[in-house]
Amino acid sequence: MFTFIHAADIHLDSPMHKLEAYDGAPVEQFRLSTRRALDNLLELAVSQKVSFVLISGDLYDGDWKDYNTGLYLVSRMNRLKEAGIPVFMVSGNHDAASAITKTLRMPENVTVFSSARPETCTLDDPMVAIHGRSFGSPAEKNDLSKDYPAPLPGRLNIGMLHTCATGRPGHEPYAPCNPEGLAQKGYQYWALGHVHQHEVLSKNPFIVFPGNNQARHIREPGAKGCVLVTVTDEMEISLDFIPTDVVRWCKITVDARRANEAYEVVDRFSDLLESVVSENSGMPLAVRAEISGETRAAAELTSDPDRWTGEIRAAAMEAGNGLVWVEKVELSCHLPPDLRQPPAGGAMKELLALFDELEEDEQARRELAEELSDICRKLPAELKQEPDGIKCDDPDWIGELLGRVRPELAGRLLRKGGGA
Repeated sequence: MFTFIHAADIHLDSPMHKLEAYDGAPVEQFRLSTRRALDNLLELAVSQKVSFVLISGDLYDGDWKDYNTGLYLVSRMNRLKEAGIPVFMVSGNHDAASAITKTLRMPENVTVFSSARPETCTLDDPMVAIHGRSFGSPAEKNDLSKDYPAPLPGRLNIGMLHTCATGRPGHEPYAPCNPEGLAQKGYQYWALGHVHQHEVLSKNPFIVFPGNNQARHIREPGAKGCVLVTVTDEMEISLDFIPTDVVRWCKITVDARRANEAYEVVDRFSDLLESVVSENSGMPLAVRAEISGETRAAAELTSDPDRWTGEIRAAAMEAGNGLVWVEKVELSCHLPPDLRQPPAGGAMKELLALFDELEEDEQARRELAEELSDICRKLPAELKQEPDGIKCDDPDWIGELLGRVRPELAGRLLRKGGGA
């Protein structure tokens, strides 16, 4: 029997764009999180005395500003070298974008597969054949798996591949393939990377995404880590997902229905947060709070969003024992129909009628998106690529934005007498 670790998408020293823009963000804790999560992975490998470690792409996060990231990585790989643990890597789209990566000399226990053609590495203790191919460019659109070699008899055959598989939301369609095609290769295990959510696509053979090692934003909620794979003498395989993350992202949705005032909503958030903190065993949490539902409290909440965002953050400090940072508060709640009508006549009524028309009329949103497309093209790339990126040329995004903005705008205008 032997064990190995399958990891992917380390994104070492990911810059965590614009953390400074978030009020109260624990910037340094987040900046170091990918390094600390990698340390956890390596210590797991040493403590479990694994036979080898697989990293299926995106060890890096694009090009580095300097060699510090590379030097840190070399020191960590030397930790495994001292423990007698070999490491096998394929380069992913982010690795292929790094110029410095191509000049970095790794310790002798590290093998990086070629991007020119599939390669095979073998171990004799245990009897394993590892097949892999790296990305040669950041945007690999071909199915790299089709040229992988036949399995070697008498060995556990593992295929390493950075791929979108059949496609996953939020991930570029790189190196597409399908589980059926991978299964036909005759390997017992496929170690995939690129998709940041842990997923087992097949158990016969095993085709596995371990997910990323450390989440970096709200689109990557929940525990992150690697897969510890156990192989028996009869070549039977079992998996254990092992968390390695040091900061965890989560979204808490508060159902505000039947709440009559804003403090009731804050109390509901506190109760939910206490459960989330308990479920995550004291892990530092980055939380997005969404307040939803039809509620009389919507008028109070949306008329002064800054105040109630502050109240929710204060509640998080108390309920979270200092371990919780509220990244954002989304007020998606709305008034019941009998309280939603603006005062008769005036600019307020006309404005809200325009909102209603745009929300209900898909064609009108399409026309608005076309008008805004030139502006969208001129926006800096980072504003469009962030987790909450601006997509003003997308009719669906405009519809979602209108739904969020309408109650807040109405509340602010009513508070200032704008409905008269």
